[in-house]
Amino acid sequence: MFNWFDSSEAKTFGDSLAGFYIERSAAHLKASKKKKGQKTGETIDKMFQQVAQFRAAHKLNIYKKAKLGNAFKWRLLEAGYDSEFVNELTHMLMVRL
Repeated sequence: MFNWFDSSEAKTFGDSLAGFYIERSAAHLKASKKKKGQKTGETIDKMFQQVAQFRAAHKLNIYKKAKLGNAFKWRLLEAGYDSEFVNELTHMLMVRL
């Protein structure tokens, strides 16, 4: 029963997923606007592949999903990303969980 509340793996994954996005998007800063959009799309696709793998390997209840999404969202907000963009990206993440 207590395992239901153990969200440490989910929080760690959410944090690392945001780190993955931050790292990849920083590399795209020097690209042209067209290339930047393409690279961002590729990064998001790779990010969601990781989400699918994590979801297959871990049983996530609603509490763990919320903790994962919250860790992801706050890491991006703390990194200085626009709140509207972060909310949209977090929503896309939560739909895939």
